[in-house]
Amino acid sequence: MIITHRIRYNGSESKPLFERHVLELNESLPDDSVWFDLFEPTGAEDHRVEEVLHISIPTRAEMKDLDPSGILYKEGEALYMTARVFCQPEGGNATLADVSFILTQKALVTVRYDDPKAFQMFATRLARPNACGHAAAAVLDGLLDSVIDRSGEVLRQVGDKIEALSHSVFSKRDKSNMISNSLNDTIRELGSMGDLISHVRESMVSLERMLLFLGVQAKIGLDGFNLAAEWEADAKDVRAIEDHASFLAGKVQFLLDATLGLVSLEQNNAVKIFSVMAVIFMPPTLISSIYGMNFKKWMPELEWEYGYPYSLMMMVLSAVVTYSFLKWKRWL
Repeated sequence: MIITHRIRYNGSESKPLFERHVLELNESLPDDSVWFDLFEPTGAEDHRVEEVLHISIPTRAEMKDLDPSGILYKEGEALYMTARVFCQPEGGNATLADVSFILTQKALVTVRYDDPKAFQMFATRLARPNACGHAAAAVLDGLLDSVIDRSGEVLRQVGDKIEALSHSVFSKRDKSNMISNSLNDTIRELGSMGDLISHVRESMVSLERMLLFLGVQAKIGLDGFNLAAEWEADAKDVRAIEDHASFLAGKVQFLLDATLGLVSLEQNNAVKIFSVMAVIFMPPTLISSIYGMNFKKWMPELEWEYGYPYSLMMMVLSAVVTYSFLKWKRWL
């Protein structure tokens, strides 16, 4: 699918709009588009854009198998950049989508096989007047801003969830609520959050390399790409998000260690109860074992009228004495 974005003034040159249009199979490709967004393109669609802009568009396999030297490079008057963009479908797991950005003086081309929310956000933003500059480089800058904003939004949501989990883990609660199942759920949720943070950070590292590449091209005076200040500002935002992601990753690790510690404490308490019960009932068991041997000649209690209640009283007394000793030593 080819999605084109072209400038329309609608009678007012002071407030231009970007017109979004999904190209049909039999439609000719408008050569005045500022942004060609190729979403799951076919080979024929790739070829149509290549003919208009005189560029080479990478296939899906080529995007997956790029070596480090093929991620960022200049070919002719076009810049070829591939970055990993955070993507989380509705109700699905978070992933990193490989997106190729091809920047020419005439237009921006994006090639993607996933649908990151940042692209939807930017397309909505372009429908408003003066959403961004009219040059292809300005559109790229606006798109990267949306990717950065989306990553920051994800981290903010994760931070709120971490804060709520922190209160849940460390809040005072009844022993009846301190059950391992709830703590196990907490561990799973922390693992999911750690995965999200890792994806965001990896995406930002990829984006930072791309921005540094764009900054170098701007500094050497490449025509049409001279947005050095914008690229530098974006790079600072990316580094700030990376620092935030590292901070949240540290909080997740701390909460994970604390939760595992609480699980161990619960397990130790359970083992402690069984151990104490075994110790308390050990003297009564010893007494019952002695009188269970039935050596009549040497056990006068067997003929004693009060032998049975006497043995029971000894068992209870020995259990109480053992329990009192453990309490006195503060082992309980």
